[in-house]
Amino acid sequence: MGNTIVRNVGSFLAAVIAAYVLGAIFVSQGNIASIVAMDFDVSAAQRFDAALHDVRNMTAIYLPVIAVSYLISMPVATFIIKYVPHLRMILYVLAGAAGLVAIHLILKLVLGIPGIAPTRTIVGLLAQAIAGGVGGYLFHVISMKRSVSN
Repeated sequence: MGNTIVRNVGSFLAAVIAAYVLGAIFVSQGNIASIVAMDFDVSAAQRFDAALHDVRNMTAIYLPVIAVSYLISMPVATFIIKYVPHLRMILYVLAGAAGLVAIHLILKLVLGIPGIAPTRTIVGLLAQAIAGGVGGYLFHVISMKRSVSN
C-alpha cells in the first residue's frame, strides 16, 4: 500500500512537471511564431532564451493550474481504467491532453479571452494537448506496478 502511494504521488509530480515544461516551451514558441509572422528574425539562441525564461517564470501561475487539472483528470481516468484496463495507456494520455485543453477552454469561457495567447489558434491548443498527453503518458509509465523477478 505504501509503495503504491509513493509511486502514484511520484508519477503525478513527474507528469505535472513534464506537462508544465513542455507546455511552457510551446507557449514560448507560439508567441515567437507570432513575432516571426510580423517579419522579425528570431535566432535559435533567442528561441532557447525565451523558452528558458517561460519555463522559469510561469511556475507561479501555470504549474498549479496544470496540477489542479491533473488532480481532476487522472483520477477520472483511473476510475474508467477499472472497467477497461487494456486501455490504460491511451486513457491516461487522453486524460492529460483533455486536462490541459480544458484549462484553456475554461479560461476562455471565464475571461472571455484566452489566458495564454498561443492557445487562440488550433495549433497552439493542440500543442498544449500534446504537452498534456506527454504528461499523461509519463504518469502511465511511472505508475505501473513493476513485477519483481527473483
